[in-house]
Amino acid sequence: MLQEMEQANEDVRWEQCTGAEFAAMAAGGLAWLERHYEQVNELNVFPVPDGDTGTNMLWTMRAACQRLEARQGQAAGSVASALARGALMGARGNSGVILSQFWQGFAQGLGEKDVLDADGLARALAEAETLSYRAVVEPVEGTILTVIRSAAEAAHGARRGHSFLQALERVLRHAQQALARTPEMLPILRQAGVVDSGGQGLVFILEGMLRQLRQGAGQMIVLDEGPAAARTQSPQALAAPAGGALPFPYDVQFLLVGHDLDLGAVRQAIERMGDSALVVGDEQTIKVHVHVVDPGVPLSYGVSVGRIEDIVVENMQSQMEVAGGQAVTEEQAAAAEPAREAGAPAAALAVVAVAAGPGLAAIFRDMGASQIVSGGQSANPSTEQILEAIEAADAAQVVVLPNNKNILMAADAAARLASKHVHVVPTRTVPQGIGAMLAFGPEGELENTAAAMTDAAQLVTSAAIARASRSVTLEGIDVEQGAFIGTLDGKLCASAPSVEAVMQRLLQQMGAADYELLSIYYGGDVSEADAEAFVGFVEGAYPELEVELFAGGQPHYHYLIGAE
Repeated sequence: MLQEMEQANEDVRWEQCTGAEFAAMAAGGLAWLERHYEQVNELNVFPVPDGDTGTNMLWTMRAACQRLEARQGQAAGSVASALARGALMGARGNSGVILSQFWQGFAQGLGEKDVLDADGLARALAEAETLSYRAVVEPVEGTILTVIRSAAEAAHGARRGHSFLQALERVLRHAQQALARTPEMLPILRQAGVVDSGGQGLVFILEGMLRQLRQGAGQMIVLDEGPAAARTQSPQALAAPAGGALPFPYDVQFLLVGHDLDLGAVRQAIERMGDSALVVGDEQTIKVHVHVVDPGVPLSYGVSVGRIEDIVVENMQSQMEVAGGQAVTEEQAAAAEPAREAGAPAAALAVVAVAAGPGLAAIFRDMGASQIVSGGQSANPSTEQILEAIEAADAAQVVVLPNNKNILMAADAAARLASKHVHVVPTRTVPQGIGAMLAFGPEGELENTAAAMTDAAQLVTSAAIARASRSVTLEGIDVEQGAFIGTLDGKLCASAPSVEAVMQRLLQQMGAADYELLSIYYGGDVSEADAEAFVGFVEGAYPELEVELFAGGQPHYHYLIGAE
């Protein structure tokens, strides 16, 4: 009887939650994901070391929760809106973009309510389901979308006669059950013996939120700074080439609020202060982002022209050093973003390309890309990073080449947020992106050029070779951990102890004799001598095929191959 009374009192206590309590819950979800993100990464279907779903969701949640530090004491709706804005700008990878849309829908469904109760939770999750499904061009069940839908249905069933705590418990239970069913819906998951990774990430977030609610502290949870956190390298550190100090080590972000703000004047002032400037908004609110030597300079300027809010200052140099990453030298930074000659007219059209590895970045620059976003497998750039590159491009019209299937959604999100006319050419691989650049002309018209680049990309057959990160049987192929694996247009096609044996099978399956040119980009773990020997093997097997070799410097993948 006493236990029942205590449970009843607890349910009454959590009939609803305040904005501060909801902020603490979100931080609790982040902390729990922080502890388990590696488990999410390990659910990657393909046995390659780029299963970054957990990492992408973690960094997206970190960006979201950064906006909550100044939101304690505010209404639940205001907290949800801040969470959604942070997730949108910080979204990384397809899983991160879907998660950002989940929070965007949650905020829209909650509206301006002061507190969050069972009915509000149902409305918020219903809208979260709508926006999450809408974010995916071809929604597939057995993914994170199924988990979101089940959570929304559970909340709808608990909207009457349940406390907020009871409703959230029901939501989590149904989400866990939906996650367990994902292998039944997707044969590829059943073959790999895993549940959906994105769905698992969301379940961890919901578990952390419920754990925080049950603590009843109503305070922002202190994030774990132990081994798990230390192992989570920043995307900048993961993607950065070797070198010394960053030329602009501080990342400064804030909202500038006022009346009759001059967007053009603010943009010019901020751009003179440093690098990677992003200044977008209107007469009342301007979003400012810039990399600087002295963070006090943009902050002091902001105070001089209006009111500044949502201030974020990060020491990127320290983040990289703590995470074990290496910074970019001033010379490398200058080479990565070559300046337009003084007095030269701006181009009609510019290209923003995503590339991992200094060699690949140099190739895209040499072909005419004006902005390079560092990233790729295991280091997906955020929506905001792509948006920064779009705004920094010296043209009013921009083509974006994501060059990775897991960056497509973030690129699309950045294009929607940009102040310029932007077209995303859906390149899913680096060889496709390089093929697309062959059809680029800086004086072309946006839609026609983008269409030509899309057609050119589709003419390229893409293959890749890497080492298997785990043992698995997939697509009828037995893969041993440490063996080489080969993929052809994203499909696992071969596995063998030697890289030559894998390449032989890839060449046979792609019908190499029907192609004229083979472009091979060797990764950072491959020596030039080994790469040249690899080319010799290919030329010996197919003497009529022209083979070109390039130093790509990409991580994880020994070779990226494009056939035309």
